[in-house]
Amino acid sequence: MVLACLALLPLAFLLALPLTASVRAASNRLRAHDTDALAGQVKAQRRRVPNTGGIAIFLAFVVPILAVLLIANAMSAADLHQLLTRAGLDSTLGNALTHIEGIRDQTSLALLLLASLTLLHLLGLIDDRRPRGPWLKLAIMAIPALAVPILTSTRLLTALDVHVGGPWLSIIITALWFLVVTNAMNFMDNMDGLAGSVAVVAAACLLAAGLMQGQWFVSACLALLIGALLGFLVFNFPLRRPATIFMGDGGSLVVGFILAFLTARTTYYDPSLSAPSGPMTYWYAVFMPLIILAVPLYDFTSVVLIRLSQGRSPFVGDLQHLSHRIARRGLSVRATVITICGFTAITGANGIFLRHIPPTAAVFAGIQTLLVLGVIALIEYAASPRTKDATATPPPR
Repeated sequence: MVLACLALLPLAFLLALPLTASVRAASNRLRAHDTDALAGQVKAQRRRVPNTGGIAIFLAFVVPILAVLLIANAMSAADLHQLLTRAGLDSTLGNALTHIEGIRDQTSLALLLLASLTLLHLLGLIDDRRPRGPWLKLAIMAIPALAVPILTSTRLLTALDVHVGGPWLSIIITALWFLVVTNAMNFMDNMDGLAGSVAVVAAACLLAAGLMQGQWFVSACLALLIGALLGFLVFNFPLRRPATIFMGDGGSLVVGFILAFLTARTTYYDPSLSAPSGPMTYWYAVFMPLIILAVPLYDFTSVVLIRLSQGRSPFVGDLQHLSHRIARRGLSVRATVITICGFTAITGANGIFLRHIPPTAAVFAGIQTLLVLGVIALIEYAASPRTKDATATPPPR
């Protein structure tokens, strides 16, 4: 089953690569380029670059899931086994047949996920063409954020239910988590290759943890997300030249919601497990998503606090993000992206094994994560005299 999950990564990559190229070409013909700043908003100098790359990411993630759901619900296990045998894939994907019933059981959940992503994708596409007010966007984003924990068992901290008289608190916490992570990735989309690269690193850490824990639905979705993002980054990462396409809100909202949803679906702590029956799990494993996503959450929190301290709306864009603050210290766009991805990889590596490491090691993992954030804050403190002006000219997006 591990190979079946990992096989979805190159599949999504091979879908996203031509899709991104096609979307870029069509967007250039239609002049669907990045828009000018709104009143009160501060943006980097506008470039004639399409901001429609989210379409490719969305399709490369959604189409394989729809195909798997269609096959699982339309074919019997015997027919599917015969089909794989004829294709010569029975030895590679044959173990997936034992999970065919599990895939069918997850159909309603998967469809809810796809419906939520479609709503956010359409919201992002509309906002990319004709920007809407932040509060209207937030209200629409709250619909799937509330629908998922209310309609399904996808909730964080469900252990609290017995202590507070029902699931209401875990529903609120989960909805807030969805909104924060979705907006955190949306905030990260402010520099060439940044949001996609950080999401790949975080998703790879979550994928490693999911595969070790045997959480196949989560792992399969993460593999699709990584592949879709890598195919997009071929045209977006500033390797030798600036990005030729941006993901836009139509991509960043989708990526953020996927990460939030999959972290909420992951089982972190199972008190029924003990050393004789399996690997011991520890209660502090619930902090895994916070550690893996520590850097995007740091960027989101710091930007909101900075804007509020200046009497500005936290949802009106400017050039005070973590990436801008680091770039003003003299780093190039590529070096800035690599630096932030490196910080994300350090914290993410701590989160991978948090579920099984003993308390002493977990304390050190927490300390290391805080030290990473502390180093970032120290760099920012040293840079503060140069970053007070939100209208300062930044390096290219």
